[in-house]
Amino acid sequence: MIIDDQHYDIIIVGTGAGGGTLAQALAPTGKRILILERGSRMALEDQNRAGVDVFKRDRYHAPEQWYDEAGEPFSPQTNYAVGGNTKIYGATLMRMRDRDFEAVTYQDGITPEWPLKYADFEPYYSAAEQLYHVHGEAQADPSEPAHSMDYAHPPMPHAPIMQPIVDAIKGEGLHPTALPVSLSARGDDPTGDAEVFGIDLALVHANVTLKTNATVVALHTNPSGSEIKGVQANVDEQPMMFSANIVVLACGAVNSAALMLISANEQHPNGLANRSGLLGRNLMKHLMTVIVERGAAKNDGKFTRSVSINDFYWGDQYYKFPMGHIENSGGLLQDIIFAESPPLLSVLARLVPGAGLRKLATASIGWWAQTGVLPKFENRIYLQQSRNRQKLRYEFTPNNLEAHDRLVYRWMGVLKDLEKSSLGLRQSTVYPRGEAPLQIVGYQSGTCRMGHDPATAVLDINCRTHEIDNLYVVDSSFFPSCASVGPALTVMANALRVGEHLIERLKS
Repeated sequence: MIIDDQHYDIIIVGTGAGGGTLAQALAPTGKRILILERGSRMALEDQNRAGVDVFKRDRYHAPEQWYDEAGEPFSPQTNYAVGGNTKIYGATLMRMRDRDFEAVTYQDGITPEWPLKYADFEPYYSAAEQLYHVHGEAQADPSEPAHSMDYAHPPMPHAPIMQPIVDAIKGEGLHPTALPVSLSARGDDPTGDAEVFGIDLALVHANVTLKTNATVVALHTNPSGSEIKGVQANVDEQPMMFSANIVVLACGAVNSAALMLISANEQHPNGLANRSGLLGRNLMKHLMTVIVERGAAKNDGKFTRSVSINDFYWGDQYYKFPMGHIENSGGLLQDIIFAESPPLLSVLARLVPGAGLRKLATASIGWWAQTGVLPKFENRIYLQQSRNRQKLRYEFTPNNLEAHDRLVYRWMGVLKDLEKSSLGLRQSTVYPRGEAPLQIVGYQSGTCRMGHDPATAVLDINCRTHEIDNLYVVDSSFFPSCASVGPALTVMANALRVGEHLIERLKS
């Protein structure tokens, strides 16, 4: 094994929404920063693919297997590359609602209250929206919390096929709002991501080093177990050991917890910083269903998602519990999660020639329904010894199902009403729909809950582990609960918040 003779002030493991954002925040300090990324740079032609070939299931799947509750293997749809999953996401960056930080009563139970509130995150939400060049508007959404700053840019116009539909939704007494999306100024790659707005900005500074194809395999503590003294990684398949004053994990809610579990030692026999027994527990991921509206006007299948509806976020007159968020999918030939989910296209992709699939996709519009879930102790990831290797077990049983079903059927009712209007949509009694399958893991959270009490949380409010002084986690692992909007912006905002804390710590 090669021992790196450079001692760093900070090592960041992972380059996605958390790691990439944190890196650019810390880079101007002049401190020696090492960033380790298990993937490499993605070629431009592999990013944000649009076309029939997006329906090939293996395009954006990790080259590894996880195992579900029954012990069956699956390949997770997660991206190992500079920028992480932000290289393949839809770039929708929404704030959690202010009530999401409170104890929220669902039909299935009550979510834990966050130790920090919306007011604590709000300045960092604004800063993240500026950093990621978010285009949006806040005034039209009745569920949108207060903003201290306007979005960085005005909203992008709706695609021609969507504008009359948005107008008709307003005619139903609802409040369609422009989706807040991150967009770069690059014509060849307009989607904003953590490579463009995080890693590339960090690497402008000479004190920052990025190593790609660097898979971290273990963290080593000092004899007392109070500090991380070594970060072991395979860099281009060569074993190496690195050291730093502070180590920050940003590998994702599954992989950060897995790394801490696999690094168990005599002082931490159940995994690093796992005296609470909660490491890897309380795994959460949204309930997500795509609804396909057939018979729509012809479109190119490649237009961007642009509209959000949150009138049912906290329920409606028939259901007093939160239901969730609706947004359009954009063109069906570019939504990689959609490609895995609805039976109409994901099944036909195996049977229908490309031309027929394209014809079907370009005469349809997709809508996503998203509902939050409750953290459950039994939903978890853990490592299972099998012969001479360890398997990563991923056990997740969905909950809050009635709320999600109500949201789906409520939205299908809206679509039926729209089809009775003069939009030229073919009236239909059937709306093909499909739930995002287990292997869709980009929206996962939990596994390293944040909280004041070490007995009930893995991390403190600064996302430092309660038991190891120099180990932090800044991906979506820290979430105590799972709201109905995507986690990306909250991860970015939290990285900026933790960045401020680390800057002050580095001064001492």
